[in-house]
Amino acid sequence: MEKKQNILILGANGFIGSTLCAHLLAKTQHEIYAVDLSTHKLAPCINHPRLHFYEKNLMIHHEDIEYLVSKCDVVLPLVAIATPNVYVTKPLSVFELDFEANLQVIRWCVKYHKRVIFPSTSEVYGMAPDASFDEHATCCVLGPIEKQRWIYSCCKQLMDRIIYAYGYEQGLSYTIFRPFNFIGAKLDNIHNDTGSRILTQFLHNALNHQPLKLVDGGTNRRCFTYIDDGIDCLVRIVNNENGCADNGIFNIGNPNENYSIAELAQIVKEGLVEFDPKLADSIQMENVTSEAYYGAGYQDVSRRIPSIKESQTKLGWQPKVSLREALHTILTYHFKGIDPDESLVKNAKR
Repeated sequence: MEKKQNILILGANGFIGSTLCAHLLAKTQHEIYAVDLSTHKLAPCINHPRLHFYEKNLMIHHEDIEYLVSKCDVVLPLVAIATPNVYVTKPLSVFELDFEANLQVIRWCVKYHKRVIFPSTSEVYGMAPDASFDEHATCCVLGPIEKQRWIYSCCKQLMDRIIYAYGYEQGLSYTIFRPFNFIGAKLDNIHNDTGSRILTQFLHNALNHQPLKLVDGGTNRRCFTYIDDGIDCLVRIVNNENGCADNGIFNIGNPNENYSIAELAQIVKEGLVEFDPKLADSIQMENVTSEAYYGAGYQDVSRRIPSIKESQTKLGWQPKVSLREALHTILTYHFKGIDPDESLVKNAKR
């Protein structure tokens, strides 16, 4: 039985944060202190007695958030800009939020001797040539300065290094996790055409009778991880049974679900047949260059495959859900309004 803890989740209304709240309420006895600017993704959780929501801005309400850090046992600073089009168009905004604001949270964790679970990214590995990316052996290889796409990766990598240094020099208790292309029902708003992450963008285009745009032919490959698999790993990190996650770095991904973007587009088309056959039949693909789609500051990598040996051996974790199974759940949410977190929280421990 896990030790009951006070868990602070900054960015709790985000994709990872909202799903994590639901799973922690359902599977643990932890008290959840949730901070964000809105609650629409948290709707299934918001009235649960162990969910305490605070409408606060990480960039503004410093004293309030510092107090919450001091009150809680574990801190997850999940607030970040994580969409590639923003890396290119607003790199300073990425730096100010993803690095500067989160660095202050880390310093509060050091000050109050709190454990921090930090969301790094698969992008820290950059253009590393390794067949799969290892947390302790793979070098982080980023592109030229004028390729602003890499500012997100650079900010996250430097945060990783600072957290590691605080652990080494001042005894900060930490765990760093690196998500590999998490997907799920509440990833992004499919009705908002703002250059969302690829699966959401494909669904938006399909529903609006626009072609699915294959950047540079859609040849780049990604390993897609269903959010519930990822959160299962995160809950293990939060519970930290026998210190299994102490001062560790963990890739969280599904190397078996490795597809090109062009293959993903075809899988989306096939998945839509069950929900809207006419729409599925009408979908077209269109090749575009990365510069035309993202801008001159963009650069990409041909593949991003995780080694998950650390997560398997130390956390006892294994991903289970295929891309096609995940897509079915996602489409059920968008076409039938069935929120996968709702039944989970409804039966949660009180």
